[in-house]
Amino acid sequence: MDKAAILKELSDAMVTCKADVIMAATKKAVDEGMPGVEIIDGLAAGMTEVGDQFERGKLFLPHVMMAANGMQAAVDTLDMGEAGATVKKVIINGTVEGDVHDIGKSIVSTMLQSAGFEVHDLGRDVPIAKFIEAVKEYNADMVGLSALMTTTLNGQKDVIELLKANGLRDNVKVMVGGAPATNAWAEKIGADCYAENAPEAVDKAKSLLL
Repeated sequence: MDKAAILKELSDAMVTCKADVIMAATKKAVDEGMPGVEIIDGLAAGMTEVGDQFERGKLFLPHVMMAANGMQAAVDTLDMGEAGATVKKVIINGTVEGDVHDIGKSIVSTMLQSAGFEVHDLGRDVPIAKFIEAVKEYNADMVGLSALMTTTLNGQKDVIELLKANGLRDNVKVMVGGAPATNAWAEKIGADCYAENAPEAVDKAKSLLL
């Protein structure tokens, strides 16, 4: 099979949300000689489609969690070679205070983990002080801030300001995301980057940290 066909098979397997199908497609890709990082890209594309279908009401939360668990199990079987042996960069991820939306952020966390990062997901409705505590506790390299409502968007700015007040900002990258966030917003509040979706979040994290 050519590369495009293998990647499509991996993506399609993810959309089934069935762990055995995901594992079978992953094993087949390995047998075809595809590198681990490329297999993860294929799985990630499917995970993004799962997230899109969830947002459209075609899939439900149990499906998303089954897909995420299946992806993690598949990634755990991959031999990442030197890429997996390097010291992991630490990312704190969470949805800002006042916002209870969780699924998009959870997909981002899963994909960041699958890409080799050490991710500490703080969940949703996270007080700004908790982000600071986590940065200190885990000696984080990056903070991911999700906000799905315009009314909670300023929480991203508040976290950045508190990082500055604690003398941590210079050592920590900040990535923002969520429906109301934009590149212009990220620049306005002094974030290091904005990611529109989970694959882009992984790419931005890699470019800033690796």
